[in-house]
Amino acid sequence: MKLAILTTLAVSAAAFAPSQVAQTSTSLNAFDSELGAQEPLGFFDPLGLVSDGSEAKFDRLRYVEIKHGRVSMLAVVGYLIEKSGIRLPGAISYDGTQFSDIPDGFAALSKIPDAGLFQLFAFIGFLEIFVMKDVTGGEFIGDFRNGFIDYGWDTFDEDTKLQKRAIELNQGRAAMMGILALMVHEKLGVSLIPSV
Repeated sequence: MKLAILTTLAVSAAAFAPSQVAQTSTSLNAFDSELGAQEPLGFFDPLGLVSDGSEAKFDRLRYVEIKHGRVSMLAVVGYLIEKSGIRLPGAISYDGTQFSDIPDGFAALSKIPDAGLFQLFAFIGFLEIFVMKDVTGGEFIGDFRNGFIDYGWDTFDEDTKLQKRAIELNQGRAAMMGILALMVHEKLGVSLIPSV
């Protein structure tokens, strides 16, 4: 009986011993050192979108991620400004509709005059086609300065530039989740903004 107990203990102890796993190399390792592959997740691609190791596909997805992050940061700020009750002065259309008459959130879409919605989408289209693009082959993906606006970027050393790009990427990721949460909670009728 004692032998059976000792055998059972030895076998069960072996189950918790660390296993020897051979290091395997995959195409995902190609992006482990890219900007944005940060602790605690490292490079995170749960859908395997770049599992083939395509640099062109990775660059395209990074471009889209940066652009969506920038738009989301603006959306969060705009949402918070609207929720706080700050509106532009004056009329939004010739029929006398004031900016202050337009509600915030999704309800605004039904109150903005049709011509105003057209202008809004035309302006976004203009930005997408003519402004938000890399004309000169910038310093990095998402560099839309195009040799025009610098704001002191060229005065930074390479480590500071990399750090600032990582901050922008992480803030964009947080803003994408933030605006999604704000929109979902608005539709659920639960405000995330205190005393609103």
